[in-house]
Amino acid sequence: MTEEIRWRIADADPEDAGVLERMAALLVEEFREHSPAWPDLETALADVRECVQPEHIARVAFTPDGEVLGWIGARPAYDGNVWELHPLVVSGAHQRRGVGRALVADLEERARERGGWTMYLGTDDEDGRTSLGGADLYPDVLDRAKELRDLGGHPFAFYRKAGYAVVGLLPDANGFGKPDIFMAKRLRRADGGT
Repeated sequence: MTEEIRWRIADADPEDAGVLERMAALLVEEFREHSPAWPDLETALADVRECVQPEHIARVAFTPDGEVLGWIGARPAYDGNVWELHPLVVSGAHQRRGVGRALVADLEERARERGGWTMYLGTDDEDGRTSLGGADLYPDVLDRAKELRDLGGHPFAFYRKAGYAVVGLLPDANGFGKPDIFMAKRLRRADGGT
């Protein structure tokens, strides 16, 4: 039986250097095995600082005693009609306990409050954890998207469960056979409701 954890979600404080450093450390720690995007704390901290800018959204899941369990960010596009979810990270010790789902739901609500209609994201396959990894996706890229399967805990399966649909592929985004998988979710109905 797993220990139940409690958390609260709040805006990342751009003035709290300790929290910003822990956010950055999570990027380095949790993506080390699957992506070279954040090879060191300095690179990750630069991304964190960008995420906490006022025009962006950066939300953090904290334990009652202030430990950072995970965090999520988003930036506006298309005049705020669309928001890009980037990044989402949860401490390995707290994954599969609802923290990521709660962060995604919270972020979607914040984007709706700011007028967002759609949330999108790119989830790279840099290490062959999907059926598209290592494959030549040309010339029928969209047909290949229909073949997408999870081979070993790729994040696209998590996002699919959260209501996101695959909306495209960028073949070879990270080198041959390492595509970026684009996913999106509608945040409100045509009448403006949720």
